[in-house]
Amino acid sequence: MPNKISGADAMLKVLHEWGVTHIYGHPGGSLDSTMNALHNQQDKIKFIQVRHEEAGALAASASAKLTGKIGVVLGSAGPGAIHLLNGLHDAKADHVPIFAIIAQVPTTKMNIDFFQAYNEGPWFDNVACWNRTAMTAESIPKLVDEGIRQAYKHRGVATLILPKDLGWKMIPDTFVSNAANHVEPIYPEPNPQSITDALELIKAAKAPMVYFGIGAKHAAKELKEISAKFKLPLVSSVLAKGIIEDTYPTYMGSTGRVAPKTGVELGFNTDLILWIGNDVPFSIFLFNPKAKVIQIDIDSEKLGKRHQVTVPILADSKKTLQALLKQGEELPETPFYKAALANKENWLAWLNRFKHSEDIPLRPEPVFEVLNQEASDQAIFTLDVGNVNINFARLMNLHDQQKWTTSGQFATMGYGVPAAIAAKILYPDRDVYSLNGDGGFAMLMEEIITQVKYNLNIINIIFNNKTLGYIEAEQIDDTQQPVFGVDLPDTDWATIAKGMGAVGYTVYTLDDFKDAIAAGKESSKPIVIDVKFTREMPFTTEHMYLDPSYQDPQKVASFIEKYQATTLRPFSYFLKRELGESRDDFNSAMQNVFDVITTPSTLPENYDQKKKEQDQIIPDAVSGASEY
Repeated sequence: MPNKISGADAMLKVLHEWGVTHIYGHPGGSLDSTMNALHNQQDKIKFIQVRHEEAGALAASASAKLTGKIGVVLGSAGPGAIHLLNGLHDAKADHVPIFAIIAQVPTTKMNIDFFQAYNEGPWFDNVACWNRTAMTAESIPKLVDEGIRQAYKHRGVATLILPKDLGWKMIPDTFVSNAANHVEPIYPEPNPQSITDALELIKAAKAPMVYFGIGAKHAAKELKEISAKFKLPLVSSVLAKGIIEDTYPTYMGSTGRVAPKTGVELGFNTDLILWIGNDVPFSIFLFNPKAKVIQIDIDSEKLGKRHQVTVPILADSKKTLQALLKQGEELPETPFYKAALANKENWLAWLNRFKHSEDIPLRPEPVFEVLNQEASDQAIFTLDVGNVNINFARLMNLHDQQKWTTSGQFATMGYGVPAAIAAKILYPDRDVYSLNGDGGFAMLMEEIITQVKYNLNIINIIFNNKTLGYIEAEQIDDTQQPVFGVDLPDTDWATIAKGMGAVGYTVYTLDDFKDAIAAGKESSKPIVIDVKFTREMPFTTEHMYLDPSYQDPQKVASFIEKYQATTLRPFSYFLKRELGESRDDFNSAMQNVFDVITTPSTLPENYDQKKKEQDQIIPDAVSGASEY
């Protein structure tokens, strides 16, 4: 006769066989049987008690993003289950596997309007690729195994609703999971004719570029070789930052609002895009609509989804790039390629003007320069959502062994602190930095208590500019409406952190920040660094006015004055130089601009006065970049 095991213990046994080591969540009465099983098996699976279920779901999502392995979270019946939805949607949007255990009242209390008894299934229909309710205790281990396989297959969320009494019921301990038989999918080889067609387009193009996403994360070597052989500048999606180190000469960063100027301008000037493993929804706005596209993807649904495709290639990105390298001949440098390199050099020189600035409030450039210098080669960065993404994308020079994660497609605020918990639990010997705006930090700041509870020495940085800066910039630049609803109180985050048991620092100067980072690296406790940060908005790449030869000179003057950008040149300037075309019109127009500009050497002390000045020089909501 087989041994007996409770339904909840059988569930955890299957999870353990699938390699699960941690489960995030918050206890509730409807979870009693599951909590008892976690107590029984705590030598195999650790329960991480978060202060809010939303944070648990975000931590599980971050865990899956950082490892590619299934993240697991649980929520109690009713409100606990509802709280999971935000984090589960983050996992769905960024295509990572999550298994969510949803508690339900006992079967005898279901469907009779009992306390916290709801029809939970429909709550998760939209977020889950697999959504089931256990009807018998005997089915629990099979359902867990099936749910995990579906989550891996669809790179999405699987939810299992578990009535409380079924977890207590004893069942035969006979189930063997499918974990040992799980293998990674084998992706197709490229069609030879597609390779030939793609090479013909690359050879004929005058302004070709690469645009890669996270689907190329296993092909960094091939991306560099493609760039070198065919003279293609490399541009990535924001989430693909780090696949190629930021200091690589032909890597131009990402494109879009978050991106540096270098990548944005290439998109509007290209005539051919080698589009690799990328499904960014904003991409329909980011490129010359007349450009031809070679798209490589393993998912046929993605081919042509965002744009017209000239050569679709349904295949693995690494295999396809290898085939292109094997069959293609080396190409000479084009004026477009040379201009891209010069444009990057000009952009970096402009940024470097500020990286040692000691202006108060602090600018982003010197703060991120400290992080570039002090972060270890294996550091992990977890980003909240907002202007912090812009500054990180442009200013953080990632090494190839460093990791980072954010809420990408769903872009939920509150991600940074819970994600840092997951990162430190997964990689206890690596330095972990959570980077947050004051708006995002406030949403789930209670999880500093979780960091303290589990002795997670995480460095939490708050860029405290007293505004929802990303939204403020939209109101100013995009819609030109009154700035409204974005102001935040100047909160003393360091004192709050101390009250939760962490170490707190308030930073006003660059030396203060350096000292706080040094202390954080040595601390055995989590540390919260409240950086009093400039409210000046990051350089806008959506509304650039840098070329008075065809743009309104007054708007160019206002733009250059606002961003202290007298040394910046548009991509068109370098392209004309490489093509041997006259730049006399540009130079003459720029001289007229310089005649009316006095560029401030330091940031204004009085922000409100400066804000009034800026309101008078806001450019029209027309992208100058799109005209290059």
